[in-house]
Formats: sequence, C-alpha cells, structure tokens
Amino acid sequence: MRTSRLEAFSDGVLAIVITIMVLELRVPAFEEGHAATFGDLVDAHLVPVLFSYVLSFVYIAIYWNNHHHLMSTAEHVSGPIMWANMHLLFWLSLIPFSTSWLGESHGAAAPAALYGVILLMAAIAYFALTRMIVREGGTGGVLARAVGRDRKGQVSPVLYALGIGAAFVWTPLSYILYVAVAAMWLIPDRRIERVAVEVPGAPD
Repeated sequence: MRTSRLEAFSDGVLAIVITIMVLELRVPAFEEGHAATFGDLVDAHLVPVLFSYVLSFVYIAIYWNNHHHLMSTAEHVSGPIMWANMHLLFWLSLIPFSTSWLGESHGAAAPAALYGVILLMAAIAYFALTRMIVREGGTGGVLARAVGRDRKGQVSPVLYALGIGAAFVWTPLSYILYVAVAAMWLIPDRRIERVAVEVPGAPD
C-alpha cells in the first residue's frame, strides 16, 4: 500500500474527530427578553467545556502534524505499520467522548483520569507506529536517525501517568500536566525535516 492512501484515511478520521467535538458544543439556553452576554457562558458552566475542547483540538492538531512528518519517512505501508496506525486512530477516536465527559464533569476525578488514560494510550500507540516505521526503514533510515533518543517521547507518558494519579488527589494538577505535555509538543520539532534534507533521495 502506498503511504498516501494511509495518510488520506488518517486525515479523514482526524477531521471527523474534530467535527464530533465541535458538534458537542452547545450554546447557552436563550431566554426571551434577556440579551446574550459573555457572562452566559460562565452561568451555563461552559468555560470548562470550551477548555476541554481547545485542549483536545490542540492534541489532535499535534498528532496530525507529527503523523504527516512520520509518514513522510516511510516509502511504503507494511501490514505492521497499517495495524499500528489503526491502533493509534482507535485511541484518538475516543478523544471526543473523553472531552465531552471532562467538560461536563465540573472537575470530577474520574473524567480527568480517563482523559489521561486515553492520552497515554495514544502516546504508546504513536510510539509503536514509530517503531514499526523504524523497523521497516532500518537503523540507517531517515526516521531512525531523526528520532534518536526521543526525550519528549519518553517524558510524555510519565507526565500522563502523573496526571492520571493527580486526578484523584487534586484534579487541577492533572489539567496542568496535560497542558504541559501539549505545550511541549507545540514547540516545532524539525528533526525529521533536517535529517531528510541530509539523506539523498529521502521522501519529501
């Protein structure tokens, strides 16, 4: 299978995930004779809902961006790569559910913990996909050279696990840890682009 087909399918899934999340947003109930104000968002407890949506949107954007760079290093799609990619999409497809529960829970521990579990499993699935591509390309391939020790990939699961535990101690701390991981991955990482330029004939 060509990588373009897998990328197109993955793009479609992530687009649907974002669509489902935004459809879960509900405007405050309208009362006749009452002018709509920003205060209505607070009164309707929509601030946590908007926070969870923005955080999840950022995570989906990060995965979409990194997935593009990841697949640019693969010349073709093998069976293991295909199933590793489906494994990743499975966990990402659960983000709308956990996002909705997190936003409507008003700081409850269980939804915050579940959100972290899904992020952790998605990170593990992404790592597995990376390993499958590295195995196909060999130790001298573009991805193997670019990833290296992958410190961010090692630190992220640890922070997710801490966030899951923190949800049952002080829930806001779990939010802080999830935001910290997202902020860490928002910093541009040009390792793959840099190595691809160095390797003659590497995929664009």
